[in-house]
Amino acid sequence: MAIDRATVDHVAHLARLALTDQDRERFAEQLGRILEYCARLNQLPLADVPPTSHVIPITNVLRDDTATLSLDRDEVLTAAPAHEAGFFRVPKVLEGA
Repeated sequence: MAIDRATVDHVAHLARLALTDQDRERFAEQLGRILEYCARLNQLPLADVPPTSHVIPITNVLRDDTATLSLDRDEVLTAAPAHEAGFFRVPKVLEGA
């Protein structure tokens, strides 16, 4: 499938790329080959192939979401470098906030 220079220029503009004439010729040839390969893929008999999101079956590997005891707040705050009114005290990261 042939790709013309205008199409290459359009794609380069969308991608914010500056191309030389040599680049345009090379990319026109490469894009043409990519589109030819896509056309070959479209000819495959895939009517009986179920849609998949992964090649191999996967299962959820996360643990069950169950309530457990958490750390004691006062104990955690005493281990912090700085705390105030029951919260961690950290330096400002945004100017004017």
